[in-house]
Amino acid sequence: MAMDAIDYEIRGAEMQFVEVELDPGEAAIGEAGSMMFMEPGIAMDTVFGDGSAQQGGLFGKLLGAGKRLVTGESLFTTVYVNQAQAKQRVAFAAPYPGKILPMDLRQLGGTLLCQKDAFLCAARGVSLGIAFQQRLGAGFFGGEGFILQKLEGDGLAFVHAGGTVVQRQLVAGQSLLVDTGCVVALTPGVQFDIQFVGKIKTALFGGEGLFFARLSGPGTVWLQSLPFSRLASRVFAAAPQRGGSREEGSIVPGFAAGGLLGGVLGGDDE
Repeated sequence: MAMDAIDYEIRGAEMQFVEVELDPGEAAIGEAGSMMFMEPGIAMDTVFGDGSAQQGGLFGKLLGAGKRLVTGESLFTTVYVNQAQAKQRVAFAAPYPGKILPMDLRQLGGTLLCQKDAFLCAARGVSLGIAFQQRLGAGFFGGEGFILQKLEGDGLAFVHAGGTVVQRQLVAGQSLLVDTGCVVALTPGVQFDIQFVGKIKTALFGGEGLFFARLSGPGTVWLQSLPFSRLASRVFAAAPQRGGSREEGSIVPGFAAGGLLGGVLGGDDE
């Protein structure tokens, strides 16, 4: 079964969404919860696994669902089929600020490796699998980079990256040291390894972690300036601590409005 050749348009700046145009009979697959809107002629169906043509029979569906479970994604994928007689549109939104990257798998050799939460949507026929890093160091210390999603096919796939995205072309013998969370996607020819930062003081107090990802060419890598893990840690650090929300806006601890009124209405005679 050939991949569906879909047309698309990426809209927005910081919070982007991709609008996919489907001809009659064409379909797109989307990550669970990523759909923004769709026109009435599109039928939505939830399938077990990734919905690709390679999933034949019950065993194939179980295998596809198991791969998605390992990468932390939902067991189910949503398929959007245009059942109308004219072109129809469906849109998929990014989950947090960043950029949506269109990836033509045909031009990338048929395979792309990406972070496990980067996939957003794709043309019907793209297969979603997993790729384990074979090096022992990457397995123990690679963090987000240990288990990668593998996108296979010859159609369009869309991945999402946080913040600003940079694409680097690495030639044979060229290497790049990257924070493990900043790796969005890479072509299969790129070697992924883990390297210690080198100094104990830098590792403990530098704020950059103990290990870097070492990417070696030949191949192409896509990097993001704002990994979701970094964004989440900043939000968590700025959030009110448990038990302190009732005293927001109080200058002196213990003299929040609720506590003061409670003392007055309670008839404290002392």
